[in-house]
Amino acid sequence: MSKNIFDKADVILLGAGCANLSLAARANELIDYEFTIIDPGIYTDQNHIWGFWRMPWLANTKPISRKCWYKWKIISENKSIIHSTEVFPYTAINRNDWTDDCKKKAINNNIKFKDEFTKKYKSQIIDSRPPKVPINNMLQHFVGHEIQTEKDVFDDTTAVLMDFRCDQSLGMHFIYFLPFSKRQALVESTLFSPKKAPSEFYDNAIKTYLNEIISINNYTILRKEKGIIPLGIFEKRNPSYEGIGGNGGAIRPSSGYAFSFIQKQIDEIITSSKNIKKLKVSSPHTKFELIMDRIFIKVLRINPLIAPQIFTRMAGNLSGDEFAKFLSGEANFKLWLKVIFAMPKIPFMKATFEILKGTNPKW
Repeated sequence: MSKNIFDKADVILLGAGCANLSLAARANELIDYEFTIIDPGIYTDQNHIWGFWRMPWLANTKPISRKCWYKWKIISENKSIIHSTEVFPYTAINRNDWTDDCKKKAINNNIKFKDEFTKKYKSQIIDSRPPKVPINNMLQHFVGHEIQTEKDVFDDTTAVLMDFRCDQSLGMHFIYFLPFSKRQALVESTLFSPKKAPSEFYDNAIKTYLNEIISINNYTILRKEKGIIPLGIFEKRNPSYEGIGGNGGAIRPSSGYAFSFIQKQIDEIITSSKNIKKLKVSSPHTKFELIMDRIFIKVLRINPLIAPQIFTRMAGNLSGDEFAKFLSGEANFKLWLKVIFAMPKIPFMKATFEILKGTNPKW
């Protein structure tokens, strides 16, 4: 393909969220394309923490990551599983740090920013706006408090990915706990259910966890974050456009993880761009993964109270590196077998039957 500027393919990126900004930041690797980001200014400045295992395709996150942990825990009422790794640390990055860095790189790549969408003739449109989510779809919803104490309290060497010692009355519920230092941590109440809980539910869960599990009463809330992540594969916002990020199937349905899969999706876009005029955007998940995730989500919908058992059994059957690979979409057949054999058989068989019967919602 010619490198002449007049032969460049025109690409319009709808939305200035994580996915399109991450792509624009790497426009220097796509020299045969000219990008314009449509940013209507509807995105809030509220910061979030994005968590992921730092896989090889995420090496560029290291300089701006807030913290990484080489140990993590999964905890239930009667079991605690601790994992460690030397190569795939669990990593936290501030949303604003990432998007600000991407914007700087995009500007250096001569990306155009506009606040209104005007379709050009023959322009390819890549749409990162949220997809259409059916009513009663399974959701991951959460509220987090970043707190600070006056004394050293936390073990900042170990992240707690899931602690099920909390109220399970509204669905699968766990506390996500990231200690950034001995005095500062993110404490997040996370629910998997079709309906969002009242705001006081999350706040009370966090307060109770800090009081009864961490044994602290005196702390300052530095900031709050909240969010809702739909779990499943959905119809694109506009079927005529290419979808990217959540609108392009990047969110892993079984976990809600998105950041690492968005970066994997962009890697695939860049790799497949050679010798073609139109960028190809595809899901970073295999068909097999999506089938298994659909069964998993159905299990949680039918019987959420077995969630602690599912996750502790799975974590207990895997090493730290295997756990990180599995949740990052890097599981081979042998690893999948280890996960499948760790699962309680009857609930998964029942969920599979419900899906085949087709009497319940898809996700």
